[in-house]
Amino acid sequence: MKGTEAIGEAAIQAGCQCFFGYPITPQTELAAYLAKKMPEQGRVFVQAESEVAAINMIYGAAGTGVRCMTSSSSPGISLMSEGISYIAGAELPCLIINIMRGGPGLGSIQPAQSDYFQATKGGGHGDYNMPVFAPSSIQEMVDLIQDAFDVADLYRTPCMILGDGMLGQMMEPVVFTERLKRDLPEKEWAATGLHGRNTHNVINSLYLDPQDMEQHNVRLQAKFARIKEHEARYEFVNCDRDNDLILAAYGTTSRICRNVIRDAEKEGIKLGMVRPITLWPFPDEAFDKTVDRTKFGYLTVEMSAGQMVEDVRLAVRGRKPVEFYGRTGGMVPHPEDILQRVFEMIPEGVK
Repeated sequence: MKGTEAIGEAAIQAGCQCFFGYPITPQTELAAYLAKKMPEQGRVFVQAESEVAAINMIYGAAGTGVRCMTSSSSPGISLMSEGISYIAGAELPCLIINIMRGGPGLGSIQPAQSDYFQATKGGGHGDYNMPVFAPSSIQEMVDLIQDAFDVADLYRTPCMILGDGMLGQMMEPVVFTERLKRDLPEKEWAATGLHGRNTHNVINSLYLDPQDMEQHNVRLQAKFARIKEHEARYEFVNCDRDNDLILAAYGTTSRICRNVIRDAEKEGIKLGMVRPITLWPFPDEAFDKTVDRTKFGYLTVEMSAGQMVEDVRLAVRGRKPVEFYGRTGGMVPHPEDILQRVFEMIPEGVK
């Protein structure tokens, strides 16, 4: 299946009841797929008049406790940012898909990873975070849909799947299997209008008393700390051995780095890789576990001007050098160029 269409099918199988969105390249096929499939399932599909409208429809649907999702690409997510902050403040579960394209501005329709800061450092206003999942294949993208919906429900939080135009547009074999579902709490907080309930549920992110607002933020920060403790995910490649260098990459670039690792072996260079699967919470422990497995440090590879590299440096805490290689604006790194950057980091006489 094409990546965007596979996301749509995975969302249906994960129990998504409502989709609200607006077309934008390179994720439009996701909306087109759901426009056909959701009504066939007796579920809701609405093409909103804008991304601003779509995210506020998500706010309303999430407030009733149903599983709901929206999708867009880079500039569209920027338009949704205020609504995402409202949803985080109101503690509503939902899933947001961003199939990234080159920027800033209208940029290009080519794949990029330059929305990392937007996704992991909030994006909207206020003190909040949301779990961000970064698949590297269409199969993993499908698998993470169920997981992301479950995490959203468990913690009452928006979650994001952060892909890119390459993952959205490529086609790969996909197997849909029933995922192990978490033991999720009843949504007793939902504003469903049910009679006979002892509490009057109100969905709100407004606290006029600053003391109330601070207490709300304290409670949110405690929730974010629990997410950090329990939900960080990563993959190691060749990190059970001593390496000359360890690469750090996510999503599409991690696929390219697998080829770099293979090519480096032919040159007598040992490379490992840390692949963050969650970008927030960032898997700091992956670097604690590998810092003694790399002689010359880490090389972070991104389709951006350098964003995740800052989190890698924070996680490494100066114990080893951390360098960066990236392409931006929609350009995809080539294995030969990454390998050349690896050569530059390894002292003469070693390689």
